[in-house]
Amino acid sequence: MSQIEKIQNLKNMKKTIAKGGGEEKIAKRHADGKLSARERIHLLFDENSFVEVDAFIESRCFDFGMQKKKLPGDGVVTGYGTVNGRKVFVSSQDFTVIGGSLGEMHAKKITKVMDMALKMGAPFIAINDSGGARIEEGLDALSGYGDIFYRNTLASGVIPQISVIMGPCAGGAVYSPAITDFIFMVEKTSQMFITGPQVIKSVTGEDVSVENLGGADVHTATSGVAHFKSSSEEECIEDIKRLLSFIPDNNVSDTMYYGVSDAADRLAESLNSIIPEESNKPYDMFDVIAEVVDDGDFFEVQSYFSQNIIIGFARMNGRSVGIVANQPKIMAGSLDMNAADKAARFVRFCDAFNIPVVSLTDVPAFLPGVAQEHNGIIRHGAKLLYAFSEATVPKINVILRKAYGGAYIAMNSKTIGADMVLAWPSAEIAVMGPDGAANIIFKKDIAASEDPAETRKEKIAEYRDKFSNPYVAASRGYIDDVIEPSETRVKIITALEMLDTKRENRPSKKHGNIPL
Repeated sequence: MSQIEKIQNLKNMKKTIAKGGGEEKIAKRHADGKLSARERIHLLFDENSFVEVDAFIESRCFDFGMQKKKLPGDGVVTGYGTVNGRKVFVSSQDFTVIGGSLGEMHAKKITKVMDMALKMGAPFIAINDSGGARIEEGLDALSGYGDIFYRNTLASGVIPQISVIMGPCAGGAVYSPAITDFIFMVEKTSQMFITGPQVIKSVTGEDVSVENLGGADVHTATSGVAHFKSSSEEECIEDIKRLLSFIPDNNVSDTMYYGVSDAADRLAESLNSIIPEESNKPYDMFDVIAEVVDDGDFFEVQSYFSQNIIIGFARMNGRSVGIVANQPKIMAGSLDMNAADKAARFVRFCDAFNIPVVSLTDVPAFLPGVAQEHNGIIRHGAKLLYAFSEATVPKINVILRKAYGGAYIAMNSKTIGADMVLAWPSAEIAVMGPDGAANIIFKKDIAASEDPAETRKEKIAEYRDKFSNPYVAASRGYIDDVIEPSETRVKIITALEMLDTKRENRPSKKHGNIPL
């Protein structure tokens, strides 16, 4: 065979591999509203930047007739390229090739690019679309999952890891996404579950559809497993690109600076009147966030889950920050188990990747109730306390209104390490709300009064005048400054600039023991 013939043979082989399971199967994917593994990659990466690795890998299994099957790329496409000019590594499972099932060599392809991403200090994106472990390969397939989980754990906190569910993801396969930093799902076409509907029905008698068991709606709103939900694969990929714009390449690099037309000294006059006169009346924290961050641009994370707390990314004077904020419109902004988990994990991500955390506090309490106590709100709430205490990135807290009891401490207070705590004049900082406090402190006075109801009102007012303001806390140094609400953006940016050179050392240890 001549050199020209060899080159032509190479081209033919690459064309065959690029077709995966064939044009007929790809057409079926399109009919189901799904893209092929390679189409997803081409949408994600900058034009002509993707470099494939291990395209010629083949399965080494010879059991159950596997030697007779042609499995282009062994059911997964791997490689690297650039996304908006930044290096990113990827694996994309190909459902058209034996259902995207994971076998020994399939897993080795994935772990190779994971190792490359870790060495190069670049984000890793795993696009999951698979029927699960390749049964014909038995323990070799299961071992492959273990190799992936192990690398997920090694890479955690070193490089950003993003999982994209664009089809089924079942059984042991779900644990790789669960270890990664962010999970994206697509409505109606993504599913995640440990055991499928048929097994559940045979074991428990419960009858449930695939979508109701592990669809995008379930995991973004009910379980909290997934972080983002998109209406199409194209929208999902655009959301991934947006997320990447807020986060750094690795744990020792900085986030990208984006030029901004929004002035750092811009005042937000509308904030001066956003807090209602009645302390139990809600307002929308998103309105506050929009006024404070650059150009009102806020990228919310887990927007459908535990909506009493808000987390997400924004920019302040061109640099990324993580926002953690109570939402007075939902459950009065109180902290429950899910809210504590949601915020704690986000704070830990920001800390791992050097993204400053800005918290906006309006929290009346940890949510009371028998169900909360029996389900471990103490343990869950401790995660948030731990996360803020552990974090060494710049931490800024702005107390807008209520900041009561243990929830005040948990929301990035001075005593657990906040670098700068600011308060609006409307801030109420105390052990508990005036109504409850008056009932305890002035119990005897109220009982002995000729008009208990009127006395109670007077005592509530007395307590509110003394503690329902930020000045007692400021007099003790728990608040660094009381500011006019319109100055909030300016004060946060000034504090971030001051904290830019922050260095903080902690006791030497292998790792702490967070209350999981």
